[in-house]
Amino acid sequence: MTIAAVAGTTSRELLAVHDIEAIYDGAILAVAGVSLRVGQGDIVALLGANGAGKSTTLKAISGLVQADRAHVSRGRITFQGQDTAGVAANLLARQGIVHVLEGRHVFAHLTVEENLRSGGFLRKPTRRQLEQDLERIYAWFPRLKTKRKTQAGLTSGGEQQMLAIGRALMTRPRLVLLDEPSMGLAPILVEEIFAIVAQLNAQEGMSFLVAEQNINVALRRATYAYVLENGRVVGGGSGAELAAREDIQHFYLGGKTG
Repeated sequence: MTIAAVAGTTSRELLAVHDIEAIYDGAILAVAGVSLRVGQGDIVALLGANGAGKSTTLKAISGLVQADRAHVSRGRITFQGQDTAGVAANLLARQGIVHVLEGRHVFAHLTVEENLRSGGFLRKPTRRQLEQDLERIYAWFPRLKTKRKTQAGLTSGGEQQMLAIGRALMTRPRLVLLDEPSMGLAPILVEEIFAIVAQLNAQEGMSFLVAEQNINVALRRATYAYVLENGRVVGGGSGAELAAREDIQHFYLGGKTG
């Protein structure tokens, strides 16, 4: 059973995706008619099984979809009220959209701190501003401070995920796109990462759009959530509402929240 998509959250609109369609290699339809919104200060979850279109939707928003030989063939995406069509990914990052890709992409041969500094260079900060931003990230991720001189490739999977998020935060974004942050991590590390996301949201007002298969943790933290199936939004509601819906648990996500 599918359900009609519901309007999103009630806070001031930061991001709006209107009925987008994304096509790979001019022929493969990956996303068809996706609409969603993220309000200022929201944590919005994008839920669905592998292949549902979550990653493509995030890449369409960040502008990285073009790197995968794909394009948005229909619809409209606006960020802070401005249409993002044709805006390059690096310019969208300067405007405040930062994308943490699936798979914990870090510069393996650079140290943890060198990775973090690379994120800060986007804004061309002064040396003092860069140092202040580094200390801010270390305050959020104490594990990274203890490994600051370690090559990133020699750190654990959980530490690399924290590093990828920390490097993104060095750009001082308004909207963070997280793609499968829990993938391959132990439950205790997943809880730690999502707790930091919730703290950043509550204390700094940072907005998040999180593509996630782990419904247990995502629905506990989300202001609002959308469910994707076969490249389409098939449902939406608050985290608590979706956690209580047996049809979504079984038909779309394949399990209960517990």
